[in-house]
Amino acid sequence: MAKDTVEILIEGGKATAAPPLGPALGPKGVNIGQVVAEINKKTASFKGMQVPVKVIIDDKTKEFEIKIGTPPASALIKKEAGLQKASGSPKKDLVADLKIEQIIKVAKMKEDALLGVGLKAKVKEVAGTCRSMGIMIEGMRVEDFIKVLEEGKFDKEIKSEKTELTDEERKELEVKKVELAKKHEEMHEKYAAKAKTIIEQHKGQENRLVRKALQDAEIPEQIINELAPEEKTEPAKK
Repeated sequence: MAKDTVEILIEGGKATAAPPLGPALGPKGVNIGQVVAEINKKTASFKGMQVPVKVIIDDKTKEFEIKIGTPPASALIKKEAGLQKASGSPKKDLVADLKIEQIIKVAKMKEDALLGVGLKAKVKEVAGTCRSMGIMIEGMRVEDFIKVLEEGKFDKEIKSEKTELTDEERKELEVKKVELAKKHEEMHEKYAAKAKTIIEQHKGQENRLVRKALQDAEIPEQIINELAPEEKTEPAKK
């Protein structure tokens, strides 16, 4: 059974029969209106973002399948949180707080790539990614969020599939973001000062021993790499 594939970039939720999509699909004999509607439905959550789309067409029946490409969940989470990078020490250093609606939004964006059955399970998967990035949800550490999620606290929001925040909620998150950024800076300075003391105490020792001492003192890896970068080994000469 022969299949043809059309690959194209579309702005989320704004596919039309106009170029470049229409002319690419025209010769394929597929119902362009149905394709456009399906693409817009699947990319609605990517408002303002360019989304890679594959339209896979059966040459004989003209039936089609839409596959949506997305950035990694971590990239989408950072976009929602307004972060350039995740926490270098997620167990200790929390860098952002997201609302359930934002987690639902990412889960819907990545629904084709996530393994969970049903939106609630996919939300839980996205929450797991947040944990590894040092991001809280609804003011809670992810472990606590997952517990109340499983108890049904957010069933209403998940059922409604609400993905947009009010202006008030956005302002609240901005205030929280500033607070967390301040704490992050204070923690960074604290660990950096401790690391410098350890490095001074081990002055003259091999770099690997210095790094081990820093790791034993639970200094975040990011700070260790800043202050005691790994030595590059030269390849053996033949």
